[in-house]
Amino acid sequence: MLFHFVKKIKEIAWLIPGFLLWAAFPPMAERMDVVFAIAPLLWLSRQGEIRQSLKRWFFNGLLFWVATLSWMPAIIKNGGPWPLVALGWFALGAYCALYFAAFGVSAAIYWRWAAPRAYVWRLLGLIIVEPILWAGFELMRSELFGGFSWNHLGVPLVNAGFGAPAQIGGVYLCSAIVVLLNGTWASIFERMFKRFAISTKAQSMPAYLRVVETFLPLALVYLLFSLSNVPATEEEAEEKPNNAISVALVQRNFPCVFSRDQNEENPYEAYTKLLSNVSLLRPSLVVLPESAFCEIGRLDKRAAKEFAAFITETSGAKAVLAGGSRNEHAREYNSSALYLFEGKSLQSVQTYDKVHLVPFGEYIPGDKFIPYLQKFAPVGSCTPGELKTLYFNDDVKIGVAICFEDTDSAQIRRLAAMGAEMLVFITNDSWFSDSIEPLQHYWQAQSRAIETGLSVVRVGNSGVTAVIRPDGKSSILSDSTGKPLIDERGAMYEWVLPSTSKTIYVRYGDLPLIILFSLLILMVILIQYGEYYEKRRTLSM
Repeated sequence: MLFHFVKKIKEIAWLIPGFLLWAAFPPMAERMDVVFAIAPLLWLSRQGEIRQSLKRWFFNGLLFWVATLSWMPAIIKNGGPWPLVALGWFALGAYCALYFAAFGVSAAIYWRWAAPRAYVWRLLGLIIVEPILWAGFELMRSELFGGFSWNHLGVPLVNAGFGAPAQIGGVYLCSAIVVLLNGTWASIFERMFKRFAISTKAQSMPAYLRVVETFLPLALVYLLFSLSNVPATEEEAEEKPNNAISVALVQRNFPCVFSRDQNEENPYEAYTKLLSNVSLLRPSLVVLPESAFCEIGRLDKRAAKEFAAFITETSGAKAVLAGGSRNEHAREYNSSALYLFEGKSLQSVQTYDKVHLVPFGEYIPGDKFIPYLQKFAPVGSCTPGELKTLYFNDDVKIGVAICFEDTDSAQIRRLAAMGAEMLVFITNDSWFSDSIEPLQHYWQAQSRAIETGLSVVRVGNSGVTAVIRPDGKSSILSDSTGKPLIDERGAMYEWVLPSTSKTIYVRYGDLPLIILFSLLILMVILIQYGEYYEKRRTLSM
């Protein structure tokens, strides 16, 4: 009886890494937990036991993802059928946990092969193999099957103010640094308790030589931070620079889906009250969130243009950027529009159609071939647009991202490479109001500023509204205590400095990571095949 009890306790204790990972993100936001959370799992992979590694990594990943996605049931109150929401919640959690398992298996295969070999292979496993494998699997999760770019290990590091390396290798490099630090603690544990360490040639080496496993990774981390040249946020000045753009960010917090029953409020009256807080400052640009014009009419129709004129006249601005929908050639688009005015005359309307659509939200896979499936898409079956920038005052390029797009490093990097000088993220987080999703969503966006070296203007409907500087620091629409106004209304005024400089990440993107990761995966496959072939050959003799 006692033996079984101890065994159960041991199984539960092995889930502590998953709990610590969850605690590093909102709602607990114990950011620094991430730098030691997975050290026990890395130690386990170094034992070379593939099945145990697969099991432990998968269930810790499942715990982390199901817990961190606990905001998904919030969509039930907005019309989502609870059986489908629950199924989607756990299915997405299990899918993401598979990447944890894939890492655990790949690492275990490498360490089982490296154990009897020269010490240099152990160092390479610590410094290169583990960090690159993890970052590569995160990249795969972000791009495969539509991509789910959420809660990378490097995100808490960025939010804690240590995200400078993202300008070199994106948030994936920050994740690699997290794994490198965890691997260092695992190595220290192995040296302290040799009886728990896998038998390797390294064990016979003097301790004063093996201590390089600690100092070399830490020196590498220091070097990466030294090479990161993120400009510090300039101190607030009494007068903004001549080329700065003054922006008003307006968060009204309207319903996620408009209907006569849900929304009886007059939008003209609502925005008049909100804009009164910033109109005296006469901003150049007013930014409203995703879907802001849905109750008015399609973005390219007369009613929307008249409403845009009302917004600019009330605020004293020259332009307004807002989200809504439009239809062209019988195709529905989730879009944003930039309305430029000269006095009271509308000069131009530029639209950007969302490129990265959310499956089962903005479309059902295969619904273009089976039209009946379109009935199940919550906001209708949308069509993806083409990536492009918008022009403000004919000389400043703006890169726009709608909703989930601000989590996609690759897409935002392409906007910067196309010449975007500032970024505008608009989102409608009211689908998940009264949950932790809006804050988690905002955490993802911080990395985009550092990756691109561009300022980010972010307006969330029932979300986090803020201006994020190129160093990751933010000015947030908040209450008197500094807490973000997530489900409360408000407006804020900030100035944004456009930039034409390009970071290393913008220039080279994820190509270095893809090359290294591909080579490592090939190596792992060859190692496993070699062991399998050797066993077959031995049995046949």
